[in-house]
Amino acid sequence: MAAGKSSAGSKNKKKWSKGKVQDKANNAVNFNADTLAKLEKEVPTYKLITPSVLVDRLRINGSLARRALRELEARGSIRLVSLHNSQLIYTRATAPVTAEA
Repeated sequence: MAAGKSSAGSKNKKKWSKGKVQDKANNAVNFNADTLAKLEKEVPTYKLITPSVLVDRLRINGSLARRALRELEARGSIRLVSLHNSQLIYTRATAPVTAEA
């Protein structure tokens, strides 16, 4: 019985994988002239604007994206649609919506 266990234990031990390795995002931590120009020109034309969209398209980090969105909203370039926990949802600024009776 002991001989059977020892031969089974040494036969092809399971090799654990190292797991999936994700590429490190090399996002900018401050604006350069090109990114700032792109932010001011293109972002107000997006239909859906979130910090995640800015991180993905402009390659900036999340805190920089949130600051940029607050700045664009203060200027009136974009409009806040929804604020829920940490997910901010904006859209492009259009004519003011009036409530009809």
